[in-house]
Amino acid sequence: MATKNIGIREEVYKHLKAHKQGDESFSDTIERLLEDAEGDWRTNFGFLDGEVGEEFAEAVEAERERFDADATARQREIFDAFDGDADG
Repeated sequence: MATKNIGIREEVYKHLKAHKQGDESFSDTIERLLEDAEGDWRTNFGFLDGEVGEEFAEAVEAERERFDADATARQREIFDAFDGDADG
């Protein structure tokens, strides 16, 4: 069986090592994780943890707030254009 060497960041190595099961090789671990990822998209929720997970969650929340503010402003513009009442 042919093999390939790849370089990965230390952080990625730690995540991968944490997902190893028993005496599973890294190749087997990667294969299992990829097979799992191809199935239910919810499988990997919680995969990002610690500082990376917190930063991602903060970025998602900030984008959600920006989107909500933009949507509210667009809605008001539409109501104003038709002399409607944006508050009901």
